[in-house]
Amino acid sequence: MKTVNSYVLISPCRDEADYMRQTLDTVIAQSIRPARWIIVDDGSTDETPQILAEYARRHDWIEIVTRSDRGGRAVGPGVIDAFYAGLDAVNLNEFEYLCKLDLDLDLPPAYFEHVIEQMESTPRQANFSGKPYLREKDGQLTSERLGDENAVGQIKLYRITAFKEIGGFVRQVSWDGIDGHMCRMKGWIAQSEDRPELRFIHLRQMGSSQHSIWVGRLRWGFGKYFMGSALYYVTAVALYRMFEKPYIIGGWGILWGYLKAMFAGVPRFENREFRRFLRRFELHSLLFGKRRTVDRYHQRIRQAQQQKSGDGTDVLLSP
Repeated sequence: MKTVNSYVLISPCRDEADYMRQTLDTVIAQSIRPARWIIVDDGSTDETPQILAEYARRHDWIEIVTRSDRGGRAVGPGVIDAFYAGLDAVNLNEFEYLCKLDLDLDLPPAYFEHVIEQMESTPRQANFSGKPYLREKDGQLTSERLGDENAVGQIKLYRITAFKEIGGFVRQVSWDGIDGHMCRMKGWIAQSEDRPELRFIHLRQMGSSQHSIWVGRLRWGFGKYFMGSALYYVTAVALYRMFEKPYIIGGWGILWGYLKAMFAGVPRFENREFRRFLRRFELHSLLFGKRRTVDRYHQRIRQAQQQKSGDGTDVLLSP
């Protein structure tokens, strides 16, 4: 097996018996295996504990952390609480990379090898991932159409120095949006790319929730409100999402989730500098296109790094 700068996986999970064997088997088959894999069973009530115990017996680099049943799945803050329970079981100083990995994915065999090659070739790369696809009943693959401005939440691999600098993940639904913008604000590149060798199968549609797609999209809109997105931007996102399954209702759910949070006066992420940075990014995305906007921001980061003086001053982009 090839050697590489070490990486550790942290996988929060709850009631994943229907999907997890595929993820477990495809990680075990990776061309570059993780140094450790901490899987946090967040109070599962199905066969998840038995499956995890089976794999942990066979592979000594897989470790299970068990949390008590809190009575239901708590997507967002609950997932990140479970993630941090796994993080408490490792010393991050022993590794160079950290990946939050869901247990409902089917990965190509050299996925982590390609991702780490990208990280190694780009010193200011904070995080990186490929793109998720859904396998339709006829076998065709359909993209989940996620933007390029961040590593996707299902399989988010971080350079540990960058993860520490941004303060880790916020314990709220929008954690996997806030972190990417925080990276750029602090002079790091956050990114995903759609390359054939990095395409992975998401075995459960993103934003579908354990209850329904409608509930999942309401949660998506709530997250946009919490992180500080502007109403005009979320309206544009909702219109864009109306042209994917479930047609119309999926986009409307995002907008309604945002409006419900706004009318209820839900507290938002308390970082005014971040909010100014985010809204400028969103405005540029509407004016110039998100991909072009991401490329421009990341090019500025690369140029700032090249021009950086020898005094060790951090790269920081103004909002």
